[in-house]
Amino acid sequence: MSSTRTTSRTHPSKPSRRSIGPGVIFRIAWKAIIGNPLRSALTVLGVVIGVAAVVALVMIGQGSTSNITRSLESLGTNLLTVGPNFGGRNTGGGGIVRSGDRQSITMKDVEALQRQLGTQVAGIAPVSQGRYQIKFGKNNLNVQVTGTWPDYSTVRNSAVEKGAFFTQTDVDTRKRTAVIGYGVAQDLLTDVDPIGQKIRIGGISFTVVGVLPDKGDAGFSNANYSVLIPLSTFQKRLSRSSTSNPTVSNIYIQGPDQKTLKDLQNTVTEIMAAQHEQSDPTSYDFQVQNQADALESVNQVSQTLTLFLGGVAGISLLVGGIGIMNIMLVSVTERTREIGIRKALGAKPRDILTQFLTESVVLSVGGGLLGIAIGLGLANGVGKLLNITPVMSPTSMLLAFSFSVVVGVFFGYYPASRAARLDPVDSLRYE
Repeated sequence: MSSTRTTSRTHPSKPSRRSIGPGVIFRIAWKAIIGNPLRSALTVLGVVIGVAAVVALVMIGQGSTSNITRSLESLGTNLLTVGPNFGGRNTGGGGIVRSGDRQSITMKDVEALQRQLGTQVAGIAPVSQGRYQIKFGKNNLNVQVTGTWPDYSTVRNSAVEKGAFFTQTDVDTRKRTAVIGYGVAQDLLTDVDPIGQKIRIGGISFTVVGVLPDKGDAGFSNANYSVLIPLSTFQKRLSRSSTSNPTVSNIYIQGPDQKTLKDLQNTVTEIMAAQHEQSDPTSYDFQVQNQADALESVNQVSQTLTLFLGGVAGISLLVGGIGIMNIMLVSVTERTREIGIRKALGAKPRDILTQFLTESVVLSVGGGLLGIAIGLGLANGVGKLLNITPVMSPTSMLLAFSFSVVVGVFFGYYPASRAARLDPVDSLRYE
């Protein structure tokens, strides 16, 4: 009986073709990044600058818009301003009358508006203004003095912080009472209680009856350095008007709400046109300005500028993406032999692709986070220099960060796919 002998042959084991886990790929990518710190830093520099610029510019832009909006709203809400037309008007004889040549708003206009509008409005406050020297003891200041009515307190958000506003009786009797701004109280009446003190305006004695709160620098005019007195007193004592129908600088009208402000503006325009006997809007010697329109215009300009600056900063992100791609291509070339060894040991092309793509994404994500941090610090620093309170915008931060991630994926894919397509034999021969 012949015995059958089984001869076993040992075959060389083939490298495993199982995919490498994501944890392992991430560790490999992280080692490659920290193994070349200078190259990694230069790679993310463009992304950091781009994200930081987007975040800082948007925060400063929105902060500037917010400051301007607050400044306008501090002048009064639901506000209409009736004033002379500074564009001039045609006289009918070929000449042009400028507002500087003739003031076109008078007390008769005020009375007509008050009579015809009645309860349609929350308040009417005519004003006459001029700069005068005010004195208290040895101290003196040159400030804007405004003659107005008691409604000014509500129409222009000027409620007193201390004392009281002057009354209609003060206006009717031409009383010499004054409400002073916070800055005037601090600089002129130092270390004394302003209420009841006598100050001289243009050489005429006035009694301080109220002090306005600190309004800061409104940007257009500093309300802290202003003095309010009864309109009749201003016209008689300071401007020394002798006419029975004196002119005023502006008329402020507060509407009941925002929805009816446009209709109120049209009504006021019709009343003023009838008063001035003018039918052609192009020749009006007055103008009626809507605060809501001014706010909308300011916001539109500011938003457009912010978007433009953000777009310019976004170009830095694209430049940063191109930098990532260039550095990653150099990295692929430098690590050709390493790629060949990994493929020889069983790494699949998609493992190589994932590894290099992970490096690119980690770099862009890290650059994005660092850029946000730098952008926040930069916005706060610039805000202090420009006296602007930056407005934190989570949307802009998320957008800038997301864009940085997309940049990492988009510009990192080509170098990663190139690495994945390398032939392992040629890679191992690479020197």
